[in-house]
Amino acid sequence: MGLWSLVKRIETVVLIAQLASAFFDTGLQMVVKERCANATDSINGTSTVDSRQRAMTNFYMTYNLLAKFTPIIPAIILAKVGDRGYRKIPIVIPLVGYLLSRAVLLSVVTLGWPLEALYGGVVLHGLCGGFCSYWAGVMALVSLRSTEDDRSVEMMRVELIYGLAGLVGSLASGHLFQLYTATFKQGSLLVGLSVAFYLVCLLHSIFLLQINRVQVTASEKENQGLTSHNSRSLVNIALLFAGGILYDVAVGGGVEILVSFEMKEPLNWNATQVGYGNAAGFMVFLTSFFGVMVMSRWVSDVSLIIIGMLSFAAGIYFMAFVTETYMFYLARSLTLFALIPMPTIRSLLSKQVKGSSYGILLISLQLSFKVASLAYTPIYTRVYQATLDWFPGFVFTLSSIITVLATIPISVVGCRLSKRNDYERIQGD
Repeated sequence: MGLWSLVKRIETVVLIAQLASAFFDTGLQMVVKERCANATDSINGTSTVDSRQRAMTNFYMTYNLLAKFTPIIPAIILAKVGDRGYRKIPIVIPLVGYLLSRAVLLSVVTLGWPLEALYGGVVLHGLCGGFCSYWAGVMALVSLRSTEDDRSVEMMRVELIYGLAGLVGSLASGHLFQLYTATFKQGSLLVGLSVAFYLVCLLHSIFLLQINRVQVTASEKENQGLTSHNSRSLVNIALLFAGGILYDVAVGGGVEILVSFEMKEPLNWNATQVGYGNAAGFMVFLTSFFGVMVMSRWVSDVSLIIIGMLSFAAGIYFMAFVTETYMFYLARSLTLFALIPMPTIRSLLSKQVKGSSYGILLISLQLSFKVASLAYTPIYTRVYQATLDWFPGFVFTLSSIITVLATIPISVVGCRLSKRNDYERIQGD
């Protein structure tokens, strides 16, 4: 495969977009920290750690709820358009939303717009489909170009590129945030680069991105025909959704609070440390990819999912007791396989339906995560605020417990698939 052919693949879009996203995430964290500190100072004369934490968590709660609620209807529409053959649409339209929302943060930094303007930016992002439409569109393209046998590895390869781009972007973002001149305010270079990268990504998706489809074999066509009318597949889909939702609740709720947890004592990170911390999170993409490459030779997809879930459960439980920066990285190291479950769940789901239904099935999974987050985002925020004085890491133990519960429906799927394989083997004999 030539270099130009590689440039036209979806991986290039993922790479550029994630670099831009890593810059945005660090910029957003530091801007919110600074603005919330200034706001509490002006109200109280002096601000306490608790008042700053409550201001930050309240902002993120509203911001995250808007980010998860507004994309629901647009994402369904974009998925249906994609399944009708317009596969670029669920990717291009969300990138427009990304570009607009990042431009709002740039205006907050450079023009002094109020922090609340970011709510408008995230609504624009959501009305264009948001991350759930964008990522479901990416995974639908990967499903179309891969066979059932290599789909898990293909999806994990895209996750690896996503993680490596986030790693590089996060390592650089903390240093870029601190670069400023008399003309450009602190953070303007970092956020400006994020906007520029999203613009390049959008243009690439419109003019260069190619849609590749693998030739489906006769046996796969027969299997798709069977699964599309098989009630057993519907039960498997429901169980995979249940496991995926529980795991998303555990990961999403824990990571949302982690953003604020890093900003309080005893950690109290600056921009560079925030970038390094985000980079440690993206290292998990690398370790998860190699975990899939090595372990998939000996264990099933279901076993891979359970291994990944238990890895996250151990790491997030240890995170509850972190009091030093080195302990944070030790906790992160325990989550080295935490990114395996989601792409593997998507792979198993895609094997239950025909190729023409990939988009709507994968977007349904993403939207189920969004609906669940409407409940867990305020719950996690309120629990964190209530336990801030006596055990701020309590929410992380809660995530660990929910993760263990998520392994139950996945284990049931494993038993069902094993029985079906044995039955098909007997029938073949």
